[in-house]
Amino acid sequence: MKVRKAVIPAAGFGTRFLPATKSQPKEMLPIVDTPTIQYVVKECVDSGITDILMVIGKSKRAIEEHFYRNFELEDELREKGKTDLLAEIESISNLANIHFVWQKELNGLGDAVMYGRSFVGNEPFALLLGDTLLGTNDELGRPVTKQMIEICSEHGESVVALEEVDWDKVERYGIGGGEEVGDGIFKLDQLVEKPSRDDAPSNLAIAGRYVFIPEIFDYLESQTPGKNGEIQLTDAMARMMSDRSIYGLRFDGKRYDIGNKLDFLKTNIEFGLKRPDTGPALAEFINEIANDL
Repeated sequence: MKVRKAVIPAAGFGTRFLPATKSQPKEMLPIVDTPTIQYVVKECVDSGITDILMVIGKSKRAIEEHFYRNFELEDELREKGKTDLLAEIESISNLANIHFVWQKELNGLGDAVMYGRSFVGNEPFALLLGDTLLGTNDELGRPVTKQMIEICSEHGESVVALEEVDWDKVERYGIGGGEEVGDGIFKLDQLVEKPSRDDAPSNLAIAGRYVFIPEIFDYLESQTPGKNGEIQLTDAMARMMSDRSIYGLRFDGKRYDIGNKLDFLKTNIEFGLKRPDTGPALAEFINEIANDL
């Protein structure tokens, strides 16, 4: 079951980042100097995916423009002899075959995924949320999506990424429960969208990465609205689980949730500290201001 296609929903308003996201997609907010969405696309490419569909909406044109070539900018960099920067800019438009479709109205993640049905066809596919980055501690350096694709290929079933979260935060996420059948691999028997702590089957939160068999579209097509009157992907997955197995990967690594201000700032600081061009000076600055607090 070779997975060569991915769907990235990126149509939300990004209200938690207003006013910055009034006309700027939250997925284009930079981690140091690279848009968040570019990291997500790179994870796809590093996982062997060649074709990507982005589901966008109003005020998201900047995402399209970012992945198209800018000949004027390239000529300017070429004339100034900035060859390294030119190569970096040119590489963005060559990452993958990227396609775009507009979500007509915001009606939940499940509805956004349905826009990928004709693009996916009868193939398994990856689904990556555009405002979430997953770092991995895998000794082979495999991205989380690639590890999930391998599990899908082995079992012929859908796979979700799982992250252990504090029990007092389970109501923020879709939560999975089930039996561990391998090292960090679970065969799920429960999926609940944003449960209360008392109703949560575990503290394993779905972490913004999925690999689906194409049958998911049949369940999404007949899915009735759930929480907030929207088509919830988790609800469709729970129904599919009565007919097909779904596996979960408790990945070894770290989730960077760019969807809120505090985590966005933390991610920028962490990534900035890891870079040789910014790390030493940034660490010195942090120490200085910490001593002044």
